[in-house]
Amino acid sequence: MPSNQCNWENSTLENPSHPLIMAESDSSIDIKVDPANISADAINPVDASDTLKRPTPGENVPNNHPQQEILPGDSATARAEKIERHGLTNKNVNGASSDFPESAPKRAKVEHKDQTSHARDARDMRSGTAPIKAEYLRDTKEEDASKPIIDDDEAEESTNRVTANDDRNGQGKRQKAKGQNKNRTFGSSRDAIQLCASRKRRNEFSPEQCKFGEKCKFEHDLRKYLKEGKREDLNAFEGNCPAFAARGWCNSGWACRLVGSHSEERPAVDGKNEFVLLGNSPLEGEGNDNVALDEGIGVVNIVSMAHKIDLRKRKTQTPKADAFDKWLSTRSGAGGHKVSSDEANGKRDEESKDRIQENRAGFTEPPFRPSEKRKLYYGPDTPILAPLTTQGNLPFRRLCVELGAQVTWSEMAMGMPLLQGERQEWALMKAHETETLPPSISPSASVIKGYDNSKDLKFGAQIAGNKPWLALKTTEILTSLCPHLRAVDLNCGCPIDLVYRQGAGSALLDSPGKLERILRGMNAVSGEVPITVKIRTGTKDNKRTAYSLVERLALGGPEDQEFGTGPPGIAAVTLHGRSRQQRYTRLADWKYISDCAALINRLNKEQDERSDTIAEPDARNLANSNNGKLYFIGNGDCYSHIDYFDHIEHGKVDSVMLARGALIKPWLFEEIATGQYLDKSASERLSYVEKFARYGLEAWGSDEIGVGNTRRFLLEWLSFAHRYVPIGLLEVLPPKINERPPAYRGRDELETLMASENYKDWIKISEMFLGPAHKDFRFDPKHKSNSYEIEAEG
Repeated sequence: MPSNQCNWENSTLENPSHPLIMAESDSSIDIKVDPANISADAINPVDASDTLKRPTPGENVPNNHPQQEILPGDSATARAEKIERHGLTNKNVNGASSDFPESAPKRAKVEHKDQTSHARDARDMRSGTAPIKAEYLRDTKEEDASKPIIDDDEAEESTNRVTANDDRNGQGKRQKAKGQNKNRTFGSSRDAIQLCASRKRRNEFSPEQCKFGEKCKFEHDLRKYLKEGKREDLNAFEGNCPAFAARGWCNSGWACRLVGSHSEERPAVDGKNEFVLLGNSPLEGEGNDNVALDEGIGVVNIVSMAHKIDLRKRKTQTPKADAFDKWLSTRSGAGGHKVSSDEANGKRDEESKDRIQENRAGFTEPPFRPSEKRKLYYGPDTPILAPLTTQGNLPFRRLCVELGAQVTWSEMAMGMPLLQGERQEWALMKAHETETLPPSISPSASVIKGYDNSKDLKFGAQIAGNKPWLALKTTEILTSLCPHLRAVDLNCGCPIDLVYRQGAGSALLDSPGKLERILRGMNAVSGEVPITVKIRTGTKDNKRTAYSLVERLALGGPEDQEFGTGPPGIAAVTLHGRSRQQRYTRLADWKYISDCAALINRLNKEQDERSDTIAEPDARNLANSNNGKLYFIGNGDCYSHIDYFDHIEHGKVDSVMLARGALIKPWLFEEIATGQYLDKSASERLSYVEKFARYGLEAWGSDEIGVGNTRRFLLEWLSFAHRYVPIGLLEVLPPKINERPPAYRGRDELETLMASENYKDWIKISEMFLGPAHKDFRFDPKHKSNSYEIEAEG
């Protein structure tokens, strides 16, 4: 029995004592319907002259309007709602026992239409299903095409909120796995015999000796390594190593999986043949193995190992952060008074007002003022790539920039690992040289006074921290060691449980006072680099706090307004139109985003009216990156140029940040630039996969480990990219990001392959450019449903 149907065994309308109980392995919803509540006589909506009567036991009733099968994609909740609305029904004509009648308003019109059209219309009208043209729909009777709508929208890492999965149903049949794979592993990709680093980038007869001598556990015999230790060269990129083609030498040396393109065998002086590496390697002379060769091609913001060691040993000083954090801690409220929650929200009694007046004399000025910031520009012509954990890696950002992204962000980096000099965390700060170019803006763009496009760049870094001192130290060190940063963004929207429990990410939304202090301090210690923040509507669906928080960030908290220190000085606020509780489910609330944008526009207008008056705030306390005003950016569910410009026009935001939309189709930036849909062919889309593979080998190396890393991140991207439905296959435009297609075939075999939800097909695509996967490589898809395999019932 298909997994999207329930078992009605021994349950009929004549047995009211046996209520329907529905339970799904991935849902905690129990819905009970008492058949006794179903009316015995009711008006027949098809023929009003006839009444609907409950048949007597054994009575044979003709089925003139047979119920259609449940549509592919019905989730457990959708099926539960149907049961709740309609109650239990008899078996359908096919003998299946879990059909539910469609309500009358949603019943498809069948006049002058065949059954194919009827099925298509039913799919189109069911919420969440992409309207695929009938000629591309696959026959789902002979295959399991009833895919449940799964929550694979999290571009950030998963949490432990997954319920246990029972892979067998009540009848012992195999069920589809659901939920997330919590303990994902990727195996390893290493050579069978590992070559010593002293031989890796040197010719066969190089006199350079290994400093470990006979104690070295790695191989020194180059010919043995090439014959037995490494796999054959890749048959991709026309046999040319991307790294060698880009810079004239390959940092992977003999370990490169395309070493044949930059090596040869030459006659030696003594009559022997010698394997020689080609190119102009920076290894000149002896003893230069410490040269930084593994940082990728065209990569900036490289932090040296010496700086990381100093961080680990706590030798790196942060004088600005220390001084400003001390000032922040001493002014927690007026004269040391801790501000209550009511005061923080502007609700003050006479006693609190008197206290502030009495302690005004105890207020001290901050130890220093923020430096002059680099001017920023956000507008309709600057679509933004969101910070995406795992998927927002350097090769993917590089691809998006090539396709038109004007602003990019790093993956979210945690403050403490950065302060401890952890290599993996600092690797997130690396950017490609194309991200250091200024954004392309329209000649008619309304830029602010003092903005210099030639000094602007695309790449910014996002961090997370739960304490002011942590965020301040991280910001000071980050801006001093990474010269190519457009801005530093504080993440206040991450819903990951571990981050939230530590008081970082979206937890800061419930602590507006602390959040403001963090941003004020970051702005003070960041030098010329502007500070921005990304927030959600709130932590809970029924308690939205973004509106009041945005006002506080624009004007400053009550105590700062009292003492004249003004707003925290940030340059931009990005609002994701979902709460933490909502995570990535349901649609983003653009009406709420629009309300917050209207507030910002009103406050900016009021500031203009206060110019050159006694009420004008001290310019030193304003966000000087935008002449004292805030940019406001919306985020959520943008999947086409229609969505983008609709949000700009009606949402009144300055720009829109793209996340899942860019993951599913990176050429979304190109569509925005051209203002039209682009029906990309399968071969064009495959060329983007090839570019990603090429960029991955350039960034992570072309040896076995680099190929494995590239494959892993490529598969992560394909887990989103397979959801793209070609424009030419849709009956209705624009496409919607929350719509999932029924089973369909593409216009050619490649298009069908790229639409597969099975991760093994994704591996097949990766093997077109990265060769067969290593025997120890393993990829666990984020969602168990993607690894589901149909098994014969036996």
